[in-house]
Amino acid sequence: MKHIPGIDRRQTILFPEVIDEYIEEENPVQFIDVFVDTLDLIELDFSHAELKTTGRPPYNPADLLKLYIYGYLNRIRSSRWLEKECKRNIELMWLLKKLSPDFKTIADFRKDNREAIKRVCREFVLLCKKLDLFGGELVGIDGSKFKAVNSKKKNFNEAKLKKRLKEIEEKIDGYFKELEDNDNREAHVKSLDAQELAEKIDLLKKRREEYQELLRKLKESGESQISLTDPDSRAMVNNQRIEVCYNVQITVDDKHKLILDHGVTNEVKDTNQLSKMSKRAKEILEVDELGVLADKGYFNSVEIKECVDNGIIPYIPEPKPTISKKINVPERPFYKNEFRYEKERDVYICPAGFELPFRNRAEHHGRVMKLYKSTECANCQFKSKCTRNPRGRIIYRWEHEEILEEMKKRVENNREKVKKRQWLVEHPFGTLKRAFNQGYMLMKGIEKVAGEISLSILAYNIKRVINIVGLKGLILAL
Repeated sequence: MKHIPGIDRRQTILFPEVIDEYIEEENPVQFIDVFVDTLDLIELDFSHAELKTTGRPPYNPADLLKLYIYGYLNRIRSSRWLEKECKRNIELMWLLKKLSPDFKTIADFRKDNREAIKRVCREFVLLCKKLDLFGGELVGIDGSKFKAVNSKKKNFNEAKLKKRLKEIEEKIDGYFKELEDNDNREAHVKSLDAQELAEKIDLLKKRREEYQELLRKLKESGESQISLTDPDSRAMVNNQRIEVCYNVQITVDDKHKLILDHGVTNEVKDTNQLSKMSKRAKEILEVDELGVLADKGYFNSVEIKECVDNGIIPYIPEPKPTISKKINVPERPFYKNEFRYEKERDVYICPAGFELPFRNRAEHHGRVMKLYKSTECANCQFKSKCTRNPRGRIIYRWEHEEILEEMKKRVENNREKVKKRQWLVEHPFGTLKRAFNQGYMLMKGIEKVAGEISLSILAYNIKRVINIVGLKGLILAL
């Protein structure tokens, strides 16, 4: 018995004359080819879609778009790797008609057509809508951090800059002291010569000027941090580590886990994203009412009200009450949610049975708050567990608090629906980062990053829809 033999490398082989014979009917490149050819690239505003009468002929943007969609579907995002694949990959030879653009042309296309690429992603979403692949009743919204092209060493906040400046001052003082000590020593026992120390001091002074300039720019910008390699990126908590990232937001429909909409922000938290993402989803689906699932990070009373006012029903669990870590007050039995509100009398009843009637109004972070206070706190045996305020416990109630109370009941009565959020929105992020190799960014700048993530989301949706309706069904829908 022998192992399966290969062929002699020197043997002449007659390949089929038609390259089309190498591409099977069920190959996804068949869809990529037809899909891009159906797009109006002039209307989508791709560069070089409309030809000039003079000058060197450019590559057709349709061919470069096909190249990128193929690349992202197959975990190839680098322009240099795509250049190599054009010369050795039979599928790309077929798709691009044996064109082999250089890596710079490939990279410039992604950089220069970021808005147009986002519109292509939207076109595919509309195709999914045409195929009735969206339920249109319930969506999940979530955000995830994607590493930016910026190291932690090149990201600074005010405290970090001041610390660096302090360290430099201490080093400079140390070198000056060493210079003085050297002057008092014999020449043959000097640790460092004066010239070498002077060079070190000059280098530190130059670095000090750079940090002072960064501190000035940071204060002028009004931002909390500054990044040098990618100015739009920010330091965020990512997998329990501090990394310089972008916050990518997605809206996922619950029928087939297709990504309905997406966005990119450099805000560290998700608290300001709910209404914007929800309203866009409702607009795309063209429905009168839409349920939205999100985690505690999206709990923002103003954003929740904006959703409700626009026919959106949010399901967001309430975060844990804030308590003082120093004094551990209030204790659990005296959290605000343990105080019962009586709407008819406009009064709160505390766990000890005392009434906290309405006193006055105050503005807090742009919201009108109603203040409730009891006169019985001074004599209450539970005061030390409830508050350390000498004036007694004060309850603040937002003027639209009933919206939050209704949502709290909605969450409690729909536990199974709320649980859907985790598998609905976290699954696509895991697929993007692992299956599509999109755990980190290649582009710099928030607009370019948004174009880059659009390609990954387009690839995710294409692959998922092919699995749902089949390649032929998808092509026939075009």
